[in-house]
Amino acid sequence: MLDTLTFLLEKLFLHIKLSSLLPPLRREQPLSRRCERDESAPQPAGAPQRFQRGDLLEVPRTLFTHFGIYLGDNRVAHLIPDILPALTADSRQIQEMVTNTRLLLGVLSKRASIRVDSVEDFAYGAGILLNAMDRAVPRGPLPAEEVARRAERLVGSVSYSLLWNNCEHFVTYCRYGAAQSRQTDKFCEWLKSLIRDQRNVVLAVLLGLLSVMCLGFSSGTVLPAILVPFTLWMAS
Repeated sequence: MLDTLTFLLEKLFLHIKLSSLLPPLRREQPLSRRCERDESAPQPAGAPQRFQRGDLLEVPRTLFTHFGIYLGDNRVAHLIPDILPALTADSRQIQEMVTNTRLLLGVLSKRASIRVDSVEDFAYGAGILLNAMDRAVPRGPLPAEEVARRAERLVGSVSYSLLWNNCEHFVTYCRYGAAQSRQTDKFCEWLKSLIRDQRNVVLAVLLGLLSVMCLGFSSGTVLPAILVPFTLWMAS
């Protein structure tokens, strides 16, 4: 049951990656020493690394991307949902790899931790993109040492939000000086376009009528059948 919930959570909520729904943002940027080290393809986690302290690491997944800040000596600081720091102060237990149970409960309770793991544990077998976000963010990165120190100062238990305080907010604050999430922005733009599409009003009306016909005439079926299409219509 837990595995099923975890799978559904990953599918529906966890750092939803909607790049396939919107065209990618392209921005010209002068070459610099750091940009010249950007990788166009993910590096295997076990391959010889060229990471430098303060680099931003991305691990692309099927539906989302995980982010971290490289601290040197094969260490990565990253934000991950985790219920355990809210339950115990035992640092040895907290430092153990986050299980699906801990992650799921962390998402539901809106608790997370900014922790330091090895590159291999951070990537979890996936390839790693190096400083790829530098091409998309208007402002340039802060000095590498300042990036790493910001990440190190934030290590510990923090609040969590799927849309407003996730791993991408953490790394953009550290590297660029302002927390933001392009994945959240893309999701909000997609949701806005969905609400503005008046065809969804018609669909909501048909579904409301179908629910009344199948489930009977009651406040539990009639009110949603009226309020949902009305809300979509007013918002469109």
